[in-house]
Parts: sequence; structure tokens; C-alpha cells
Amino acid sequence: MSYIEKSLGADERVVAVARYHWLYKFGAILLLFTIIGIFASISMMIRASTTEIGVTTHRFIKKTGWLSLSTNEIALQNIEGARVQQSILGRIFDYGHVIIEGTGVDAVTTPMIADPIGFRRAIETAK
Repeated sequence: MSYIEKSLGADERVVAVARYHWLYKFGAILLLFTIIGIFASISMMIRASTTEIGVTTHRFIKKTGWLSLSTNEIALQNIEGARVQQSILGRIFDYGHVIIEGTGVDAVTTPMIADPIGFRRAIETAK
């Protein structure tokens, strides 16, 4: 069971879950072909498998960590805006970053996720 599912409150359900884009994992595999890249590749794959990003009916959640745990949670009513950043390649391959800005908290930036526009839409719909 994921962290997001474990942390759901009463009458709360998951609206959307973000996933790393396949190019992120492809880059990690390409790094395996270099000596230094082996360590970077392992680090990237651990980061991808231990990060959870989701939107529930009440909040946005970003959880990172394997041995230690770090979370960023923003109640939906406290989200002032969600912005999408995509490069040219991001527009072509449909990946990018979503920056969520809330009242009283620092902005939370997602890693390179697939379909960032759809994830932003899910945040706005949940609000």
C-alpha cells in the first residue's frame, strides 16, 4: 500500500497520481553504460520508485524517500495556483514540471512527470 493510500482521511479519495515520464527512466538506463553513470543510474531509479505524487479530494501530496521520509502536503483550499513548465522536448514528449504555490508555504515542484497539463487539470478539478 502506498503512502498516499495509507494517509487518506475519512471520506477522502485519490483523484490523480503522477508518474515519472518514461524518458527519465530511459536516461537512467543509458547512464548504466558508463562507470560513473552506474551510481547515478541507481540513484535515479531509487528516486523514481520511492517518490509518490498525488491529489486527493482534500490535498496535494508529494512523498519522497526510501530510508528516510519527507512529505509536502498542501490542502486544496490553500493552493493559490499551479503552473506547468515544459521545454521544447517536454512539449513533444509530453513531460514537464508542475509548480504548486500555496498560502503560507513554499512552492512545491514536482520532478519530471508525464502529462503535467493533465495533472494540473486534476488539481484544478479537485479544488
